[in-house]
Amino acid sequence: MQLKVQNSRAADIDTIFEFYDMAIAHQKKVFNKHWQGFSRALVETEIAENRQYKILVDGVAACVFAVTFNDELIWGARDHDLIYIHRIVTHPEFRGYSFVKEIIKWARDFARKNDIKFIRMDTWADNEKLLAYYTSCGFDYVGVVTMEKTEGLPKHYEGISLSLFEIAL
Repeated sequence: MQLKVQNSRAADIDTIFEFYDMAIAHQKKVFNKHWQGFSRALVETEIAENRQYKILVDGVAACVFAVTFNDELIWGARDHDLIYIHRIVTHPEFRGYSFVKEIIKWARDFARKNDIKFIRMDTWADNEKLLAYYTSCGFDYVGVVTMEKTEGLPKHYEGISLSLFEIAL
């Protein structure tokens, strides 16, 4: 099995949105909250800025994720020296491949090359299954933030509480 992390291209945008639709359907089955969809312009910008990625398994898109380098609305004063991972979606046929651990390996390498000190992510504060999974992948739980300002964030951030995770490098 050959696994490869690479930047998504403009030609991948429909596939990315298919993954998001699969994720929303799965979230509706297994949890009481779900994503509310994403703007095509947001994803186009991420692709243009080389912040949208895909994981290929033997040449087949198996997982997508995006990164950013600031997230002040969520991290406040701690919003520095970081790579923030978000919107990880694994195709249902590839569940169980531990892609979060692969993304962490990739992020550690990226951070080392770019003088970044933290890998961070968040999830809904009451999603016990994901909280346990992220800590099992090596993230430290660093607390909860309740969203007050959400302008510029996707709709599902309105009024929610998020658990915050980081790996200090």
